Amino acid sequence: MSLAKATKSDMPYQVRSLYRSLLRQGNQFAAYNFREYAKRRTRDSFREHQNEGDERLVQELVQGGLKELQMLKRQTVVSQFFQLDKLVVEGGKAGKQKGDDGGIVRQKDQG
Repeated sequence: MSLAKATKSDMPYQVRSLYRSLLRQGNQFAAYNFREYAKRRTRDSFREHQNEGDERLVQELVQGGLKELQMLKRQTVVSQFFQLDKLVVEGGKAGKQKGDDGGIVRQKDQG
């Protein structure tokens, strides 16, 4: 059964399924900031509408969520092409001050 054709009785299941899919897809971003933004935006959006009782509005929100999921899938694929070094908050190594101009040189993980 697809999310687009959910009945009233299985709508809560479908909404939870969409929520989990959005969070899972958000975790696929290569960049930490995008990953955290996608998860925060998903949580905030679902919290904002958690007490929504209008069946028609819930269906519209689910449809919007499905479009958002498709967009996230495309964006995560693109983000995989541009992987950067891990940030310090992710457990990566910090840069050191080096060079004549005082610029930061990133260290690569060796392993």
